[in-house]
Amino acid sequence: MNSRERILGRVRRALADVPRDDPSYEQAVSRDYAREHGDRSVEQTVELLAENLADYRAIVHRTDAEGLAGLIAGLLEKRGSASVLVPSGLDEGWLSQTGVTRVTDRAESTPHELDRVDSVVTACAVAIAETGTIVLDGSPDQGRRRITLVPDHHVCVVRVPEQVVSSVPQGLERLDPARPLTWISGPSATSDIELDRVEGVHGPRTLEVILVGDA
Repeated sequence: MNSRERILGRVRRALADVPRDDPSYEQAVSRDYAREHGDRSVEQTVELLAENLADYRAIVHRTDAEGLAGLIAGLLEKRGSASVLVPSGLDEGWLSQTGVTRVTDRAESTPHELDRVDSVVTACAVAIAETGTIVLDGSPDQGRRRITLVPDHHVCVVRVPEQVVSSVPQGLERLDPARPLTWISGPSATSDIELDRVEGVHGPRTLEVILVGDA
């Protein structure tokens, strides 16, 4: 008997006395909680997102569609990046103004190869204002989870306002739980027992979020 069979056996024994007509989890758990806190306009929701992202030490930029490629090129140049990891479905126009060497997101890439990449540029699935959280779901314009966990510099593009929601419940409604979700609230960080903060432990040390809106 392997570990999987042992765990499933324990679950079956624990559920042995549960009636077959017992309400399902979705029916048994009340979901009458507040879906968002306060009554904000679209503009106020975007401002709250920017504020909370900055509070988590992410670097927030704003631009329109025409200025996006130039901004990304400037961020990579300022960072001194010699290489940038590119998801297969990323809009080619986003990197049209930079000559930085592009590294393709490949299943065969090793952690050591990814660690040698200076930056990664992705889109996102949704951004949650109340928690300052960016969610990736592994779509073609975001790539595999690991490409945003190994490189030290992540540039993430958020389309405003269509990808911005107020709260976690609203964000969950837009996400597929079967997809590999990555929830990002600022740069990767941890603190030891003396509360000394260290960034870059299990993800990028620098997170730059670009809010792209109308001109």
